[in-house]
Amino acid sequence: MSEKYQVIELKKGKEKSILSKHPWIFSGAIAKEPKDLKEGTIVSVIDHNKNYLATGHFHKATISVRCLDFEDNTIDLAFWTNKIRNAYNFRKTLGLIDNPATTIYRLVHGEGDGCPGLVIDIYDKTAIIQVYTKGMYDAISFINDALLNVYKENIKAIYSKSAETLAKHGVQNIIDDYTYRHEDFREADFALENSLKFKINYVEGQKTGFFIDQRNNRSLVQHYAKSKSVLNTFCYTGGFSLYALQGGASKVVSVDSSKKAMEGVEANVQLNFPKANHEGTTEDVMTYLKKSTEQFDLIILDPPAYAKHLSQVKNAMVGYRNLNTEGLKKINKGGILFTFSCSQAIDKELFRKIIFQSALQAGRNVRILHQLSQPEDHPISIYHPESEYLKGFVLYVD
Repeated sequence: MSEKYQVIELKKGKEKSILSKHPWIFSGAIAKEPKDLKEGTIVSVIDHNKNYLATGHFHKATISVRCLDFEDNTIDLAFWTNKIRNAYNFRKTLGLIDNPATTIYRLVHGEGDGCPGLVIDIYDKTAIIQVYTKGMYDAISFINDALLNVYKENIKAIYSKSAETLAKHGVQNIIDDYTYRHEDFREADFALENSLKFKINYVEGQKTGFFIDQRNNRSLVQHYAKSKSVLNTFCYTGGFSLYALQGGASKVVSVDSSKKAMEGVEANVQLNFPKANHEGTTEDVMTYLKKSTEQFDLIILDPPAYAKHLSQVKNAMVGYRNLNTEGLKKINKGGILFTFSCSQAIDKELFRKIIFQSALQAGRNVRILHQLSQPEDHPISIYHPESEYLKGFVLYVD
Protein backbone atom coordinates (compact mmCIF):
# COMPACT_ATOMS: atom_id res chain seq x y z
CA MET A 1 0.00 0.00 0.00
CA SER A 2 1.23 3.47 -0.88
CA GLU A 3 1.74 6.13 1.79
CA LYS A 4 -0.13 8.95 0.06
CA TYR A 5 -3.02 9.09 2.56
CA GLN A 6 -3.43 8.83 6.30
CA VAL A 7 -4.43 5.37 7.49
CA ILE A 8 -7.40 4.03 9.45
CA GLU A 9 -7.22 0.49 10.81
CA LEU A 10 -10.29 -1.63 11.40
CA LYS A 11 -10.98 -4.03 14.26
CA LYS A 12 -10.55 -7.72 13.59
CA GLY A 13 -13.57 -9.10 11.73
CA LYS A 14 -14.88 -5.68 10.73
CA GLU A 15 -13.39 -5.91 7.26
CA LYS A 16 -16.06 -8.34 6.02
CA SER A 17 -18.51 -5.71 4.74
CA ILE A 18 -15.70 -3.83 2.97
CA LEU A 19 -14.52 -7.02 1.29
CA SER A 20 -18.13 -7.27 0.08
CA LYS A 21 -17.74 -3.72 -1.31
CA HIS A 22 -20.22 -2.02 0.99
CA PRO A 23 -19.15 1.65 0.85
CA TRP A 24 -19.83 2.63 4.48
CA ILE A 25 -17.54 2.12 7.47
CA PHE A 26 -19.12 2.83 10.83
CA SER A 27 -17.28 4.40 13.75
CA GLY A 28 -17.61 1.25 15.87
CA ALA A 29 -15.56 -0.72 13.34
CA ILE A 30 -12.46 1.47 13.70
CA ALA A 31 -9.56 0.27 15.87
CA LYS A 32 -7.02 3.02 15.16
CA GLU A 33 -7.12 6.43 13.50
CA PRO A 34 -4.72 9.40 13.46
CA LYS A 35 -5.51 12.00 16.12
CA ASP A 36 -5.24 14.94 13.74
CA LEU A 37 -7.74 13.69 11.13
CA LYS A 38 -9.86 16.54 9.78
CA GLU A 39 -13.40 16.35 8.45
CA GLY A 40 -13.40 15.24 4.82
CA THR A 41 -9.81 13.97 4.73
CA ILE A 42 -9.03 11.22 2.21
CA VAL A 43 -7.90 8.10 4.07
CA SER A 44 -6.70 4.61 3.30
CA VAL A 45 -8.42 1.82 5.23
CA ILE A 46 -6.59 -1.33 6.30
CA ASP A 47 -7.55 -4.48 8.21
CA HIS A 48 -5.93 -5.66 11.46
CA ASN A 49 -3.24 -7.45 9.40
CA LYS A 50 -2.34 -4.17 7.63
CA ASN A 51 -3.89 -5.27 4.31
CA TYR A 52 -5.34 -2.49 2.15
CA LEU A 53 -9.13 -2.46 1.93
CA ALA A 54 -10.38 0.84 0.52
CA THR A 55 -9.89 4.59 0.06
CA GLY A 56 -12.52 7.10 1.11
CA HIS A 57 -13.54 10.30 2.84
CA PHE A 58 -13.29 10.46 6.64
CA HIS A 59 -16.11 12.07 8.61
CA LYS A 60 -16.66 12.66 12.30
CA ALA A 61 -19.99 10.87 12.30
CA THR A 62 -21.63 7.47 12.74
CA ILE A 63 -20.62 6.67 9.15
CA SER A 64 -16.93 7.47 9.59
CA VAL A 65 -15.67 6.57 6.11
CA ARG A 66 -17.51 6.64 2.80
CA CYS A 67 -15.50 4.55 0.38
CA LEU A 68 -14.67 5.88 -3.09
CA ASP A 69 -12.43 3.07 -4.27
CA PHE A 70 -11.56 -0.50 -3.38
CA GLU A 71 -8.26 -0.34 -5.28
CA ASP A 72 -5.24 1.64 -4.15
CA ASN A 73 -5.56 4.48 -6.64
CA THR A 74 -4.83 8.19 -6.28
CA ILE A 75 -7.98 10.29 -5.94
CA ASP A 76 -7.06 12.92 -8.53
CA LEU A 77 -8.55 14.48 -11.67
CA ALA A 78 -7.97 11.29 -13.70
CA PHE A 79 -9.86 9.31 -11.03
CA TRP A 80 -12.82 11.69 -11.11
CA THR A 81 -12.85 11.90 -14.90
CA ASN A 82 -13.11 8.12 -15.00
CA LYS A 83 -15.99 8.20 -12.50
CA ILE A 84 -17.90 10.80 -14.49
CA ARG A 85 -17.21 9.04 -17.80
CA ASN A 86 -18.52 5.73 -16.40
CA ALA A 87 -21.68 7.48 -15.20
CA TYR A 88 -22.06 9.22 -18.57
CA ASN A 89 -21.64 5.98 -20.53
CA PHE A 90 -24.21 4.27 -18.30
CA ARG A 91 -26.77 7.03 -19.06
CA LYS A 92 -25.91 6.78 -22.73
CA THR A 93 -26.81 3.09 -22.59
CA LEU A 94 -30.12 4.10 -21.01
CA GLY A 95 -30.86 6.42 -23.94
CA LEU A 96 -30.71 9.58 -21.83
CA ILE A 97 -27.72 11.22 -23.53
CA ASP A 98 -28.49 13.29 -26.66
CA ASN A 99 -32.19 12.52 -26.31
CA PRO A 100 -34.09 15.45 -27.91
CA ALA A 101 -37.28 14.64 -25.96
CA THR A 102 -35.61 14.46 -22.53
CA THR A 103 -32.89 16.90 -21.45
CA ILE A 104 -33.43 16.27 -17.72
CA TYR A 105 -31.67 13.33 -16.08
CA ARG A 106 -29.49 12.33 -13.14
CA LEU A 107 -25.86 11.81 -14.08
CA VAL A 108 -24.48 10.72 -10.68
CA HIS A 109 -26.57 9.07 -7.97
CA GLY A 110 -24.37 8.76 -4.90
CA GLU A 111 -23.51 5.21 -3.90
CA GLY A 112 -25.41 3.90 -6.92
CA ASP A 113 -22.58 5.30 -9.07
CA GLY A 114 -19.75 4.67 -6.60
CA CYS A 115 -19.73 8.31 -5.44
CA PRO A 116 -21.06 8.44 -1.85
CA GLY A 117 -22.27 11.91 -0.96
CA LEU A 118 -22.49 13.21 -4.55
CA VAL A 119 -25.46 13.98 -6.79
CA ILE A 120 -25.18 15.56 -10.25
CA ASP A 121 -28.32 16.41 -12.20
CA ILE A 122 -28.37 17.64 -15.80
CA TYR A 123 -30.88 20.24 -17.00
CA ASP A 124 -30.26 20.80 -20.68
CA LYS A 125 -26.73 22.27 -20.76
CA THR A 126 -26.52 23.04 -17.02
CA ALA A 127 -25.10 20.60 -14.47
CA ILE A 128 -26.15 20.95 -10.83
CA ILE A 129 -23.73 19.51 -8.28
CA GLN A 130 -25.13 18.76 -4.82
CA VAL A 131 -22.90 17.21 -2.18
CA TYR A 132 -23.74 15.81 1.24
CA THR A 133 -20.27 15.49 2.82
CA LYS A 134 -17.32 17.78 3.44
CA GLY A 135 -15.00 15.35 1.66
CA MET A 136 -17.06 15.50 -1.50
CA TYR A 137 -17.30 19.28 -1.24
CA ASP A 138 -13.50 19.48 -1.17
CA ALA A 139 -13.47 17.49 -4.44
CA ILE A 140 -15.75 19.88 -6.35
CA SER A 141 -12.93 21.48 -8.37
CA PHE A 142 -11.92 18.01 -9.62
CA ILE A 143 -15.57 17.11 -10.30
CA ASN A 144 -16.07 20.38 -12.17
CA ASP A 145 -13.06 19.72 -14.42
CA ALA A 146 -14.07 16.08 -14.88
CA LEU A 147 -17.52 17.15 -16.13
CA LEU A 148 -15.93 19.44 -18.69
CA ASN A 149 -13.49 16.70 -19.73
CA VAL A 150 -16.38 14.33 -20.46
CA TYR A 151 -19.07 16.69 -21.80
CA LYS A 152 -16.80 19.19 -23.61
CA GLU A 153 -19.01 21.96 -25.04
CA ASN A 154 -22.23 20.15 -24.15
CA ILE A 155 -22.04 21.60 -20.64
CA LYS A 156 -22.19 25.40 -20.54
CA ALA A 157 -22.70 25.99 -16.80
CA ILE A 158 -22.05 24.13 -13.56
CA TYR A 159 -23.79 25.25 -10.37
CA SER A 160 -22.71 23.99 -6.96
CA LYS A 161 -25.76 23.76 -4.69
CA SER A 162 -24.72 22.29 -1.35
CA ALA A 163 -25.04 24.91 1.39
CA GLU A 164 -28.32 23.54 2.76
CA THR A 165 -27.40 19.85 2.55
CA LEU A 166 -24.02 20.41 4.20
CA ALA A 167 -25.50 22.61 6.94
CA LYS A 168 -27.71 19.66 7.93
CA HIS A 169 -24.52 17.67 8.44
CA GLY A 170 -22.84 20.35 10.53
CA VAL A 171 -20.71 21.91 7.78
CA GLN A 172 -21.09 25.70 7.81
CA ASN A 173 -19.95 28.68 5.74
CA ILE A 174 -20.66 27.07 2.36
CA ILE A 175 -21.85 29.36 -0.43
CA ASP A 176 -23.78 28.05 -3.42
CA ASP A 177 -22.29 29.37 -6.63
CA TYR A 178 -21.31 28.64 -10.20
CA THR A 179 -18.08 26.70 -10.42
CA TYR A 180 -18.03 27.17 -14.20
CA ARG A 181 -20.03 29.30 -16.60
CA HIS A 182 -19.36 29.68 -20.31
CA GLU A 183 -19.07 33.38 -21.12
CA ASP A 184 -21.48 33.14 -24.05
CA PHE A 185 -24.03 30.95 -22.29
CA ARG A 186 -27.68 31.93 -21.93
CA GLU A 187 -29.75 29.42 -19.99
CA ALA A 188 -32.73 27.81 -21.72
CA ASP A 189 -36.18 28.96 -20.63
CA PHE A 190 -37.09 25.34 -19.95
CA ALA A 191 -35.80 21.79 -19.99
CA LEU A 192 -37.61 18.77 -21.42
CA GLU A 193 -38.89 15.53 -19.96
CA ASN A 194 -40.62 13.26 -22.45
CA SER A 195 -41.30 16.36 -24.59
CA LEU A 196 -43.02 18.22 -21.73
CA LYS A 197 -41.50 21.61 -20.90
CA PHE A 198 -40.46 22.42 -17.33
CA LYS A 199 -39.10 25.64 -15.91
CA ILE A 200 -36.35 24.62 -13.46
CA ASN A 201 -35.50 26.91 -10.55
CA TYR A 202 -32.38 25.08 -9.41
CA VAL A 203 -31.16 27.98 -7.26
CA GLU A 204 -34.27 28.31 -5.05
CA GLY A 205 -36.07 25.04 -5.73
CA GLN A 206 -36.07 21.86 -3.64
CA LYS A 207 -33.25 19.35 -4.14
CA THR A 208 -31.59 20.37 -7.42
CA GLY A 209 -34.76 22.04 -8.67
CA PHE A 210 -36.87 19.09 -9.82
CA PHE A 211 -37.80 15.58 -8.70
CA ILE A 212 -36.22 13.59 -11.51
CA ASP A 213 -36.80 10.31 -9.71
CA GLN A 214 -40.51 10.25 -10.59
CA ARG A 215 -40.05 10.38 -14.38
CA ASN A 216 -41.20 6.81 -15.11
CA ASN A 217 -44.01 7.01 -12.57
CA ARG A 218 -45.27 10.25 -14.12
CA SER A 219 -45.48 8.44 -17.45
CA LEU A 220 -47.65 5.79 -15.81
CA VAL A 221 -50.01 8.50 -14.56
CA GLN A 222 -50.30 9.70 -18.16
CA HIS A 223 -51.25 6.16 -19.18
CA TYR A 224 -54.18 6.03 -16.73
CA ALA A 225 -55.36 9.66 -16.88
CA LYS A 226 -57.60 9.68 -19.98
CA SER A 227 -60.99 11.29 -19.26
CA LYS A 228 -60.37 11.13 -15.49
CA SER A 229 -60.60 13.77 -12.79
CA VAL A 230 -57.17 13.91 -11.16
CA LEU A 231 -55.94 15.18 -7.79
CA ASN A 232 -52.18 15.73 -7.47
CA THR A 233 -51.16 16.34 -3.84
CA PHE A 234 -47.78 17.63 -2.68
CA CYS A 235 -47.58 18.66 -6.31
CA TYR A 236 -44.43 20.86 -6.07
CA THR A 237 -44.07 22.35 -9.59
CA GLY A 238 -46.68 20.09 -11.16
CA GLY A 239 -44.84 17.16 -12.73
CA PHE A 240 -47.64 14.63 -12.26
CA SER A 241 -50.22 17.28 -13.20
CA LEU A 242 -48.65 17.92 -16.60
CA TYR A 243 -48.46 14.22 -17.39
CA ALA A 244 -52.13 13.81 -16.40
CA LEU A 245 -53.08 16.64 -18.75
CA GLN A 246 -50.92 15.11 -21.47
CA GLY A 247 -52.82 11.87 -20.96
CA GLY A 248 -56.17 13.54 -21.54
CA ALA A 249 -57.45 14.09 -17.98
CA SER A 250 -60.83 15.85 -17.88
CA LYS A 251 -59.73 17.95 -14.90
CA VAL A 252 -56.60 18.25 -12.75
CA VAL A 253 -56.42 19.77 -9.27
CA SER A 254 -52.92 20.46 -7.89
CA VAL A 255 -52.44 20.99 -4.14
CA ASP A 256 -49.32 22.14 -2.29
CA SER A 257 -48.75 24.21 0.86
CA SER A 258 -46.03 26.28 -0.84
CA LYS A 259 -47.08 29.44 -2.65
CA LYS A 260 -43.74 29.41 -4.53
CA ALA A 261 -44.35 25.85 -5.71
CA MET A 262 -47.84 26.73 -6.88
CA GLU A 263 -46.45 29.61 -8.92
CA GLY A 264 -44.21 27.01 -10.58
CA VAL A 265 -47.21 24.77 -11.30
CA GLU A 266 -49.12 27.59 -12.97
CA ALA A 267 -46.07 28.56 -15.05
CA ASN A 268 -45.55 24.98 -16.24
CA VAL A 269 -49.23 24.48 -17.06
CA GLN A 270 -49.27 27.70 -19.08
CA LEU A 271 -46.08 26.63 -20.86
CA ASN A 272 -47.60 23.34 -21.99
CA PHE A 273 -51.41 23.45 -21.77
CA PRO A 274 -52.59 27.08 -21.54
CA LYS A 275 -56.26 26.15 -22.06
CA ALA A 276 -56.30 23.12 -19.74
CA ASN A 277 -58.94 22.49 -17.10
CA HIS A 278 -56.50 22.92 -14.22
CA GLU A 279 -57.04 24.24 -10.72
CA GLY A 280 -54.21 25.10 -8.32
CA THR A 281 -54.79 25.19 -4.54
CA THR A 282 -52.26 26.46 -2.01
CA GLU A 283 -53.14 24.59 1.16
CA ASP A 284 -51.92 21.92 3.58
CA VAL A 285 -52.71 18.59 1.92
CA MET A 286 -54.28 16.91 4.96
CA THR A 287 -56.45 19.97 5.58
CA TYR A 288 -57.57 19.90 1.94
CA LEU A 289 -58.35 16.18 1.99
CA LYS A 290 -60.39 16.40 5.19
CA LYS A 291 -62.49 19.40 4.21
CA SER A 292 -62.96 18.84 0.46
CA THR A 293 -66.20 17.21 -0.63
CA GLU A 294 -64.97 16.53 -4.17
CA GLN A 295 -64.28 12.96 -5.31
CA PHE A 296 -61.67 12.03 -7.91
CA ASP A 297 -61.00 9.21 -10.36
CA LEU A 298 -57.22 9.31 -9.91
CA ILE A 299 -55.22 10.62 -6.94
CA ILE A 300 -51.46 11.02 -6.48
CA LEU A 301 -50.03 11.04 -2.95
CA ASP A 302 -46.32 11.92 -3.14
CA PRO A 303 -45.38 13.45 0.22
CA PRO A 304 -41.91 14.51 1.38
CA ALA A 305 -39.97 12.00 3.45
CA TYR A 306 -41.78 11.41 6.75
CA ALA A 307 -38.86 9.43 8.22
CA LYS A 308 -35.26 10.39 7.47
CA HIS A 309 -33.93 8.33 10.39
CA LEU A 310 -34.91 5.04 12.05
CA SER A 311 -35.92 6.96 15.17
CA GLN A 312 -38.72 8.62 13.18
CA VAL A 313 -40.28 5.45 11.75
CA LYS A 314 -43.10 5.10 14.31
CA ASN A 315 -44.40 8.64 13.77
CA ALA A 316 -43.92 8.29 10.01
CA MET A 317 -46.07 5.17 9.93
CA VAL A 318 -48.92 7.11 11.53
CA GLY A 319 -48.45 9.96 9.04
CA TYR A 320 -48.46 7.70 5.98
CA ARG A 321 -51.44 5.71 7.29
CA ASN A 322 -53.54 8.82 7.95
CA LEU A 323 -52.63 10.35 4.57
CA ASN A 324 -53.51 7.22 2.61
CA THR A 325 -56.72 6.70 4.56
CA GLU A 326 -57.90 10.18 3.61
CA GLY A 327 -56.78 9.67 0.01
CA LEU A 328 -58.71 6.40 -0.28
CA LYS A 329 -61.85 8.11 1.00
CA LYS A 330 -61.65 10.62 -1.86
CA ILE A 331 -61.42 8.03 -4.67
CA ASN A 332 -64.44 7.23 -6.79
CA LYS A 333 -65.40 3.57 -7.13
CA GLY A 334 -63.15 2.07 -9.80
CA GLY A 335 -60.59 4.81 -9.24
CA ILE A 336 -56.80 4.62 -9.09
CA LEU A 337 -54.46 5.78 -6.32
CA PHE A 338 -50.74 6.39 -6.83
CA THR A 339 -49.04 6.47 -3.43
CA PHE A 340 -45.35 6.90 -2.61
CA SER A 341 -42.79 6.99 0.17
CA CYS A 342 -39.30 8.38 -0.35
CA SER A 343 -38.33 7.63 3.27
CA GLN A 344 -35.30 5.36 3.19
CA ALA A 345 -36.15 4.13 6.70
CA ILE A 346 -39.54 2.82 5.47
CA ASP A 347 -38.91 -0.27 3.37
CA LYS A 348 -41.27 -1.63 0.72
CA GLU A 349 -42.81 -4.32 2.92
CA LEU A 350 -43.50 -1.90 5.76
CA PHE A 351 -45.04 0.59 3.35
CA ARG A 352 -47.27 -2.16 1.98
CA LYS A 353 -48.46 -2.98 5.49
CA ILE A 354 -49.26 0.71 6.06
CA ILE A 355 -51.37 0.79 2.88
CA PHE A 356 -53.14 -2.38 4.04
CA GLN A 357 -54.03 -0.63 7.31
CA SER A 358 -55.21 2.47 5.44
CA ALA A 359 -57.49 0.39 3.20
CA LEU A 360 -59.07 -1.21 6.28
CA GLN A 361 -59.58 2.16 7.97
CA ALA A 362 -61.10 3.67 4.83
CA GLY A 363 -63.33 0.64 4.30
CA ARG A 364 -62.23 0.23 0.67
CA ASN A 365 -61.36 -2.91 -1.28
CA VAL A 366 -57.98 -2.40 -2.92
CA ARG A 367 -55.93 -4.29 -5.50
CA ILE A 368 -52.29 -3.61 -6.35
CA LEU A 369 -51.77 -2.83 -10.05
CA HIS A 370 -48.09 -1.85 -9.93
CA GLN A 371 -45.22 -1.77 -7.45
CA LEU A 372 -43.01 1.22 -8.23
CA SER A 373 -39.44 2.31 -7.58
CA GLN A 374 -36.90 4.89 -8.71
CA PRO A 375 -35.91 5.18 -12.39
CA GLU A 376 -32.86 3.70 -14.08
CA ASP A 377 -30.75 6.87 -13.76
CA HIS A 378 -31.07 6.49 -9.96
CA PRO A 379 -29.34 3.07 -9.90
CA ILE A 380 -29.24 0.78 -6.88
CA SER A 381 -25.84 -0.73 -6.19
CA ILE A 382 -26.04 -4.47 -5.52
CA TYR A 383 -23.45 -3.85 -2.78
CA HIS A 384 -25.46 -1.02 -1.19
CA PRO A 385 -29.16 -1.91 -0.88
CA GLU A 386 -29.68 1.29 1.13
CA SER A 387 -29.55 3.22 -2.15
CA GLU A 388 -33.10 1.97 -2.86
CA TYR A 389 -35.25 4.66 -1.28
CA LEU A 390 -38.30 5.36 -3.46
CA LYS A 391 -41.19 2.94 -3.32
CA GLY A 392 -44.75 3.24 -4.46
CA PHE A 393 -47.94 1.42 -5.29
CA VAL A 394 -50.63 1.94 -7.91
CA LEU A 395 -53.91 0.78 -6.42
CA TYR A 396 -57.25 -0.02 -8.00
CA VAL A 397 -59.97 0.97 -5.54
CA ASP A 398 -63.38 -0.70 -5.57
